[in-house]
Amino acid sequence: MQFIDRERSDLKWNSIRTKLIVFMLIATILPIVVTMFITYSYTTQSLRTRVAQEDANLLYQGGRNLTSLLDDLNRSSSGVYGISNLLLAGYEDLQSNSQVYAVLSGISRSVPDIFQVYLYENNSRKATLVTLNTPQRNYNIAPFVDSVGNGQHSVWVQESHMSHTYGLTSIQPRYPSEPVFTLHRKIEKVPSSDIIGYLSIDVKLSALSDIVDQLYEQNREKIYILDDNGNIVYSDDQNMLGLPLREPWYAEQIASSPNSSGNFEQDGNVFVYQQISSLATRWTLVKQVPVSYLTLEANRAAFINILVLAVSLIIIVGATVTISLRITAPIKRLGRYMDQIQSGNLNVDIQPAGHDEIGAVMLRFRGMMDTINNLILREYRLELANKTNQLKALQAQINPHFLNNTLQIIGTLALELNVPRIYALLSALAKMMHYSMHNDDKTVTLHDELEHVKAYIELQKERFENRFIFRYDVEEQLLDLPMPKMILQPIMENYFKHGLQRSAVNGEITLRAIALAEGGAEIMVQNNGNHIPEARLLRLQQELAQWPPTGSHPLDTGQDAKRPSIGLTNVLARLKLFSDDLASLSIDNLHPAGVKVTLFIAEKDITESEDH
Repeated sequence: MQFIDRERSDLKWNSIRTKLIVFMLIATILPIVVTMFITYSYTTQSLRTRVAQEDANLLYQGGRNLTSLLDDLNRSSSGVYGISNLLLAGYEDLQSNSQVYAVLSGISRSVPDIFQVYLYENNSRKATLVTLNTPQRNYNIAPFVDSVGNGQHSVWVQESHMSHTYGLTSIQPRYPSEPVFTLHRKIEKVPSSDIIGYLSIDVKLSALSDIVDQLYEQNREKIYILDDNGNIVYSDDQNMLGLPLREPWYAEQIASSPNSSGNFEQDGNVFVYQQISSLATRWTLVKQVPVSYLTLEANRAAFINILVLAVSLIIIVGATVTISLRITAPIKRLGRYMDQIQSGNLNVDIQPAGHDEIGAVMLRFRGMMDTINNLILREYRLELANKTNQLKALQAQINPHFLNNTLQIIGTLALELNVPRIYALLSALAKMMHYSMHNDDKTVTLHDELEHVKAYIELQKERFENRFIFRYDVEEQLLDLPMPKMILQPIMENYFKHGLQRSAVNGEITLRAIALAEGGAEIMVQNNGNHIPEARLLRLQQELAQWPPTGSHPLDTGQDAKRPSIGLTNVLARLKLFSDDLASLSIDNLHPAGVKVTLFIAEKDITESEDH
């Protein structure tokens, strides 16, 4: 005893709770204090690195969007091959012109922000210009120089410039000039490389700004789109469009670099670049971020980090203690469960403690107790089976065939003596004996139970000289409902034992069975006999609601065999065993007279129930 007391006192200092609190405080406070001293020195550099990485990812996505835009323009321009036969033939009629206008209008609407589409036909020397869905045409003119190109590529992109009329004269209406970039395509006579015409698509720079504006913060950062020659395709400053970028950092770091992407710091700025290639075009996206802007954010972030860490230090100390208490509380609760089980209460309601390892231990412990209780239940069932076998052995001493034959002889004699009522009563008694003696039928149907009840009622009518009537209403679909044997007759018997008034001549007992929408059936047996005294009814209702009592077994009824409610409790116990606790039984007084018993029987496979 002295050793045990000393061990319990040591648990106060060596318990898991104490160790957990101390370890978590050391593991959180020490790194935080150290981090508060070194955060500022590393924040600036980490922000620069992170900004460079984020901008690289951002420019990569922007490059893909620009490539997708150029690919869309290329696909749209290839639609001109749908009228290649017209370009070769050089037709000049209403139908041919309508087809040409339709194709050019379709190209102009295929991609947002297309300003105008230019088509030149070599054979007929015709030039067609569709500006904002307005077609214009000139005849006997040469192709526009920019559309012809340098002869190296069949499709290429021209750097940004102000829009023009491609040499067409007398164009009405004249639209204001727009800053655009142009996709040019040589229309070839497939499969040869003979050129039969030229197509040019002017795209407003708003198509680029819709993509580029999402890649940088205006008024603080700068962004450029440069072509392969260093000319500016897009910039914040429209005066620089189409001009070469003459900055040392471009010539030293980007133009001479073999890499398609990267970042560097120069002249107080961080530069991030990403090259894109589409068709015969190679563009470079360049983002310029001032270091002063990064430093400003770094100082602000460092101050916020220090402030947050200081506040977090206070919160973590409180949270560590709270979390430690919450982690160890389920362990103590498990100890209390074990104490209750050790005291003999095997029906402890073990509640899960969460989804962590301790909760898993709780679930396994509950499963272990369920297994133990099931083993105990199996032992009760084995004991019940032994008693059943003993009963069968006693019943076997009386030959049921001899009794049935004797009853048939007496019945035949009653018919010969012209007494049919005696024959009817003997037949009812024979049915009841035959039903009760077939002990192998553990599971019967509602139809079998109903026939047994009819035979029982027939005998009771003779006993009480027809001073009551019996009615039943059973839905046909429920006649094959499986159920335990001898369920309804004990409920009927209670009426004749306690409910039927000896002087009454208008007794009535009714049986109804209805199918439930959620499955199973509800069976109601009611009469107009005497009420159950309120105190006794309340006690009976409590016993049925709490069945089986704590610490007992559903079939352990030997000690209560003399109680008046043993018939109902036995019925409820067998129903629960039959349906895995999915059955219920209730009893109530009716007004002005009578008693009502209601059973709920869950629908269950017959073969499964027989295995029980």
